[in-house]
Amino acid sequence: MGLELYLDLLSQPCRAVYIFAKKNSIPFELRTVDLLKGQNHSDDFVQVNPLRKVPALKDGDFTLAESVAILLYLARKYEAPDHWYPQDLQARARVDEYLSWQHTALRMSCTRTMWQKMMFPIFLGQRVPPETLANTLAELDRCLQLLEDKFLKDQDFLAGPHISVADLVAITELMHPVSAGCDIFKSRPKLAAWRQRVEAAVGEDLFREAHAILMKAKDLPPADTAMKERLKPLAQLFL
Repeated sequence: MGLELYLDLLSQPCRAVYIFAKKNSIPFELRTVDLLKGQNHSDDFVQVNPLRKVPALKDGDFTLAESVAILLYLARKYEAPDHWYPQDLQARARVDEYLSWQHTALRMSCTRTMWQKMMFPIFLGQRVPPETLANTLAELDRCLQLLEDKFLKDQDFLAGPHISVADLVAITELMHPVSAGCDIFKSRPKLAAWRQRVEAAVGEDLFREAHAILMKAKDLPPADTAMKERLKPLAQLFL
């Protein structure tokens, strides 16, 4: 059996892995894991990833969890062009710096924004207190400012003149609040120009393909009682 990628494209790190693999013509078998249906807790999936998270990778008898580890594994095994994860020590360190920061900063604020603006009221039928949403949007704005000031600066991409895995991880995060109706690029021309460069480098068709499920999330039918109960522990993380 060749390379298998276990993904749910509603998940931002899954989209980053999907785009990277497709853009670099890496052959893989897509194994869809529907998070909202709890398929990440199935016995078959737990054999692949006991952490019960996506993305996950299976390459023959070798399995791997965590999106950053998967991206770097693919970059090295398939000898992706150097700009994705540069050999130059300091250029690579810039990519690593962003990947280390985003987990506890941009990831959480983008995820909470999507859930509080869209998933709670529309999918779960649950009211979000206005002050909770206001605090989340303020934190998102703070993280976006850091993204511009600390990482993007006056460069074309986050780690320099060329696209890297850092840009893929970042743009897939930012599309979460976009899917919920937040025009986060409107008042940020520098970030908007960066988004256009990333989409152009990836390819607009591939970018749309990777985000199609996310952009339709607002049309999901309301969750039934069983699904609401199953999602309750996860949902509490996003309030």
